[in-house]
Amino acid sequence: MVGAGKTTIGHALSKRTGWPYIDNDDLVKSMTGRDSAEIFETDGEDVLHLAEIQALDVAFGTDPPLVVGVAGAVVGDPAAREALREGGHVVWLRARPETLIARVGDGEGRRADAANPDWIRARLREREPLYAVVAHQIVDVDDATPEAIAETILEAIPAARA
Repeated sequence: MVGAGKTTIGHALSKRTGWPYIDNDDLVKSMTGRDSAEIFETDGEDVLHLAEIQALDVAFGTDPPLVVGVAGAVVGDPAAREALREGGHVVWLRARPETLIARVGDGEGRRADAANPDWIRARLREREPLYAVVAHQIVDVDDATPEAIAETILEAIPAARA
């Protein structure tokens, strides 16, 4: 979910493993020339989600090992869910709605509705069952530091310790 810490934790994992970090938002921008918020405002949510799924495909085409920050909405697509589940070690950075709302703040640089607490709560209710289906590991992030979260994830990935 937005505000869960995908980018922060992705960078921490990259630093610890030496594996490259690929962020979905960066891929979307490099593929389209526009950031996610602009695509959402100009073309709508469906076009943004399609771009996010295409970015996931690009990430999966990159030689492993790597760390990928995946857009939370891709779980809404059945094929993307299957690709995620089969594509590597998937971690759900689970956070309470209050944590997500606090971290998103005024939503600067994000899609317009990302700063709306009702939107966050509704998306979380919709997506939680889908995140649970694709996740190999669930890490509660509300009260943990990025370093502790990264350590918890790395303990579950045998290749990261090799």
